[in-house]
Amino acid sequence: MKQRGLLIANPNATSTSSGVRDVITRALSHEIDLEVITTTSRGHAEELAAATEGIELLITLGGDGTINEVVNGMLNSGRADLPMLATIPGGSANVMARALGFPNDAIEATGMILESLRTDASHHVGLGNAVFVAVETGIEHSKWFTINAGVGIDADVVAAMEAQREAGRAASGTRYAWTAFQEYMRDVGRRNHPKMSLQLPGQDPVEGLAMVIVQNTAPWTFLGPFPINPCPRASFELGLDVFAPHSLGLASTTRYGLRMLRGSRKGEVPGHLTLLHDEAAFIVRAEAPIALQLDGDSMGRVDSVDFRSRPRALRIIG
Repeated sequence: MKQRGLLIANPNATSTSSGVRDVITRALSHEIDLEVITTTSRGHAEELAAATEGIELLITLGGDGTINEVVNGMLNSGRADLPMLATIPGGSANVMARALGFPNDAIEATGMILESLRTDASHHVGLGNAVFVAVETGIEHSKWFTINAGVGIDADVVAAMEAQREAGRAASGTRYAWTAFQEYMRDVGRRNHPKMSLQLPGQDPVEGLAMVIVQNTAPWTFLGPFPINPCPRASFELGLDVFAPHSLGLASTTRYGLRMLRGSRKGEVPGHLTLLHDEAAFIVRAEAPIALQLDGDSMGRVDSVDFRSRPRALRIIG
């Protein structure tokens, strides 16, 4: 008997089309009893993934935001026997799929998933969790993330990119780089930009942080074909890694950028930079409300975030 599978497809994903979706659907249907649902709005994928009784395999066709919604729906569903997860890249960066070793091509990735199903190839991955209170609403949230989180200018860039996409501009590596440059220049001009502290259990807080990047895997993101690696040792099999500059001055930021492009694994820590590896839990606090992003989705502004790692949270095809 075929497995029951659900393909959740984002029709607005930047690097796919209805024709590609039809080819993928036909290919998958040869191996599994497949239902296909196309999302209609932000949050729809999370709702679908939360109502998956009887589904043995969940497949996403979209970007990292679609995967994030599906993962949050699965883990918040209350199901003890979670379905397996597979992902087909359809977004602009596709960090999760590429970090898992899949090609950045939807048809080729589908072929790898089919081969993995035939050979029963799968493995478990860890996830990150962020608990925070949204300043705008006062509501506490507990959100899962698969690849990364960011507090500060990283999240400002994500929010600016979301605003541009809502205005009809397509996401691209070039647009992301230009937006990051614009946000950086604005940040440099905001001398009252809030600083942050990072608290590890049983230790004194690390004060005076200008930005905090949290990685659950490597790379952090891609700029076109180029991996960007603040924390190249980050892994789905370990806890969370942290890259936290104390300064975003031009000289130090240039140095950090070159380090990210090189993906340095050396033990040296440049001045004014805090690096952490394989951490189970920590709290980031800000002097004033500051932006937060999870897996490339803006979460608004927060005063603090409680980060935790959950090992072997999901079983992934491949």
